[in-house]
Amino acid sequence: MVRPIRLALLLAALLLGPCTLAVNKKPFVVPELTSWKGGEGNFTLTSSTRILYAGSEAKAAAQSLAADYHTLTGQNLAIASGKKAGAGDIVLSLRRNKQTGAEGYTMSIGKRIDVTASTASGLYWATRTILQLSQLDGGRIPAGSTIDVPKYSVRGFMLDVGRKYIPMSYLKKLVRIMSYYKMNTLQVHLNDDGATNIDNPAHALGYAAFRLECATYPGLTAIDGSYTKAEFRDFVKESAAEGVDIIPEIDSPAHSRCFIQYNPRLKSPTYDDTHLDLLNPESTTFMEGLWKEYLSGPDPVFAGKNVNIGTDEYSNKDTAVVEAFRRYTDHFLRYVEQFGKTASLWGSLTHAAGKTPVKAKGVRMNLWYNGYADPKEMIRQGYTCISIPDRYTYIVPMAGYYYDYLNCQFLYDQWTPNMVAQDTIDYDSPAIIGGMFAVWNDKNGNGISVKDIHHRLFPAMQTLAVKFWTAKGTTLPWKEFSALSARMIEAPGVNERALYGSPDSEVLTRAEVKSGDSMPIPEIGYNYTIEFTVNGRNEKAGTELFRSHSAVFYLADPATGMMGYERDGYSYRLPYRVTPGCKDRIRITGDNLSTQLYVNGRLVADRQPLDLTVGKYKNHFYFVSTLVFPLTKAGSFNSSITDFHVYNYIKK
Repeated sequence: MVRPIRLALLLAALLLGPCTLAVNKKPFVVPELTSWKGGEGNFTLTSSTRILYAGSEAKAAAQSLAADYHTLTGQNLAIASGKKAGAGDIVLSLRRNKQTGAEGYTMSIGKRIDVTASTASGLYWATRTILQLSQLDGGRIPAGSTIDVPKYSVRGFMLDVGRKYIPMSYLKKLVRIMSYYKMNTLQVHLNDDGATNIDNPAHALGYAAFRLECATYPGLTAIDGSYTKAEFRDFVKESAAEGVDIIPEIDSPAHSRCFIQYNPRLKSPTYDDTHLDLLNPESTTFMEGLWKEYLSGPDPVFAGKNVNIGTDEYSNKDTAVVEAFRRYTDHFLRYVEQFGKTASLWGSLTHAAGKTPVKAKGVRMNLWYNGYADPKEMIRQGYTCISIPDRYTYIVPMAGYYYDYLNCQFLYDQWTPNMVAQDTIDYDSPAIIGGMFAVWNDKNGNGISVKDIHHRLFPAMQTLAVKFWTAKGTTLPWKEFSALSARMIEAPGVNERALYGSPDSEVLTRAEVKSGDSMPIPEIGYNYTIEFTVNGRNEKAGTELFRSHSAVFYLADPATGMMGYERDGYSYRLPYRVTPGCKDRIRITGDNLSTQLYVNGRLVADRQPLDLTVGKYKNHFYFVSTLVFPLTKAGSFNSSITDFHVYNYIKK
């Protein structure tokens, strides 16, 4: 016998047939949601949507969501507290839930969106999910529910600013991008030595830099780019508000050429000019003074909770130096802890195995190379570990070793942070608290730009955001993830790749470009084509065609009067001179490796990577001549520039 209720349901199903609403599949976001229960229909963000919250911590998340949604769409969403929620609203609530932990959240999407989290961090990450969902489908968000909880508490990236100065303006954009993809840790490697290439004496430049303003040791700060203490302090605090912990790193006792150049008495008499003399007490006193400047006082420069003391790659050639290294390491772990910080270091204690005890409790270790720090042994000793294996996660632009671009498909399909090179730790081991990847600028002076670095790190950022949050829980195949993630913006208000228009399209055209004109796009990124006709008149040296925040393109460069460009402190000349009375058709193309100039259809310059290696050496030195083409503002020129076109592909 069929009960009446069941019969009614059966009849309804038969009558509705194919018109029944389908259950929504898991929506695409980066990182992938760790769970999903599909609903029917959609929630649509409109100008009448309100963001409702209770309490000051929830208010901060509401304000971030409203501000970033305005940046994305130009629409304003009202923020309110103590109001009754209705259809079309977004409700943010703090509520203890063991399932969500410190950074997870629950989200229910129906006629309204209800978000709950145990912490303000969880609410903030939920707002990133809402923004991504709205970005991908014009404000329409599929109904359903999720309990979204990260696998790892450290989801990070390390950037070497010691060998190449990275402007603070870019660091702030980088934090915005990391935050949008729920990456919560940025380690800033503040000092290092240029690539004294032992295989190639022609490149033994002796370069070294320390990137912070320093009152304790006047003259220590690099003259080719640095951060003031005030701006770095503000950077740490502003980043924390976006969910990103800044870990400043001062690396010693190796990688210390900048300190030795400042005070030659600190140099080891035995090892090279990157090694402090660990048997000289002055080395310890010097570094204590440096750390104290940034850690002490009621409002320290290193305002976050974590710092990294370095300790990477010191010599282990004899027992005495190993024990001195271990004493030095232990001393500075304890020294920075006196200022209330959690200490981090690079793993080197297998390389420097010895008898002198080194503090492990409460210390975080970057596991980068198993020969320097055996992962299982470090865990046995009690270190909390962050996985950053060089064979998987190191980018060294145009170096010819490690990766130029990470193997993102391998990382997505096969890697999780418990895989530390050749060792695999238990997937659920509490000792592995997360992972990082890194950009090392070993080959300083090789022409690599900040734009080039960004082009390498961004796809890795998207991929590893998934592996640090969702880990093994991914459900999309790589091909689908790769295609969908390519549609994602970098962050609200950030387009460092300078991508515009639909694929393979013309993105800008002008019948004429006049002196001082402002363009609707500030620059065009790889791959691009610029075309225009120049009717030449006399141009003085230094005449600009276009300028942006990152580059200048010259009709007549300052040195020679030839066409050329500058970015990142590098100057490039092209073998063409604007000639009075001559009318030429110019085409400039650029990708992530090269720049070309065509005049009247003839290729006159092809700036491919140039191998400057001298002799038969293992490590080549490549110099690159890339350019993200500047368009923000036209210069002041006499020539006529007409029939101007910008394409987001390379025309053949």
